[in-house]
This record gives sequence, structure tokens and C-alpha cells, in this order.
Amino acid sequence: MSPEVRRFGTEHKVWRFGAEIDTDQLAPGAYMKLGIEGIAPHCLEAVRPGFAGSVQRGDVIAAGPGFGIGSSREQAAGALVQLGVRAVIAPSFSGLFFRNAFNLGLLLLTCPEAERLREGEHVELDLRQMQVVTEEGHRLACDPIPAFLLEMVQAGGLMNQLRRKLQASR
Repeated sequence: MSPEVRRFGTEHKVWRFGAEIDTDQLAPGAYMKLGIEGIAPHCLEAVRPGFAGSVQRGDVIAAGPGFGIGSSREQAAGALVQLGVRAVIAPSFSGLFFRNAFNLGLLLLTCPEAERLREGEHVELDLRQMQVVTEEGHRLACDPIPAFLLEMVQAGGLMNQLRRKLQASR
């Protein structure tokens, strides 16, 4: 990877998934009674057995359109946060999943060219320019994210953000 790409920060390994990954694949219903610590080890096991045990903190998911479709269960985003996934990059997301993800501190990048990302490659997330930078130096444009949502992710989710604001006002 060129020095120009490295200047944006940490490299992130890509895990590729197809289109329409639903909330039941992310947080299987059979494990919902276990809490997030019990759900996360089963995240995406129906489409990629062993994913939860292999993904590393800071890795990213690149997927096809419709990521997070299905129910409104916030555990779908919570399982990814629990596993340490840094971001999900896809052409589109379910609206409910989108909101749940940001509320829990999971970065979602809406990128029309997300499917160009390859399994196992390392990418940089340039949030100043709203781009994903590939190993070859290609820059994939992402839709802008409002500042308040980026702040929410940086805080680790809505509740952490509210706690910080409350402490700052005291």
C-alpha cells in the first residue's frame, strides 16, 4: 500500500458478503434470549460459518445492496459492534438497521461501488473525503454522513454521546 493511502489512518481487512444480508443472519432468533454476548458468536454463521470467530477488531464488511433488511432488532447491529467490526460498506441499507447501527456506534458507509471491494484486501476509510481507499489506491466515493452521526459513532453510540454531553454540562 502506498504511503499516500496510509496517511488516512488504520488499515481495515475486508470481509465480503452478498446482497440482502438480513437481521436474522446477523442476530439469529434462536439466540436472542442469550443477550448480545451470546448472540455475537453466531453472527452471520448461516452465510459464513466461522466469521464471528475469525473477524478481528477493526475489520470491515463490504456487502451488496439491502444490508440489514428484515426486523427492527437492534441486536443485528449490536452483534457486529460486539465483534469489533469497524464499519459496513454497502450500496444501501435498511432504514431501521441504519438508525440502529449509528445508535450503537457502528459506522455505515453507503457506497455505490462497495461490491468492487475484494475479500481479504485492506482498505482505508477516509472520513474527511467520505471515501474508501483500496490497496491499489482507487477511491470509492461514499454518501455524506451528517456530522452528528459521525460524532455518535466516535462516541461509541448514542448513549455514550448523551453521557458525555451530560457530564460536560455539569
